[in-house]
Amino acid sequence: QVHLAESGGGSVQIGGSLSLSCAASGRPFSTYAMGWFRQAPGKEREFVATINRSGINTSYADSVKGRFTISRDKTKNWVHLQMNNLKPEDTAIYYCAAESRPGQFDSWGQGTQVTVSS
Repeated sequence: QVHLAESGGGSVQIGGSLSLSCAASGRPFSTYAMGWFRQAPGKEREFVATINRSGINTSYADSVKGRFTISRDKTKNWVHLQMNNLKPEDTAIYYCAAESRPGQFDSWGQGTQVTVSS
């Protein structure tokens, strides 16, 4: 089991930036891929970005490609999501997640709110 705790959410104006962080503990950090997901009010949770165990390979939802960057710090067991040029449609609760097997994310943080407004 992996314990995850997000931080760094908040409110920002359109076009602004925020950086989210997720601290991981439990299983050895290098043994699982990590991801960020989000859930907007009235919508289902959706994929945002993932990063593999080594940190070399990343993938992004089309809606955030070119604006968001996922990275992992293997020395501190952190995963980060740098979000630039934020839009109102990025408003959501953001969750980090750990992958137990390919394609299956079953450890989740408590979530952190991101609000983008004019």
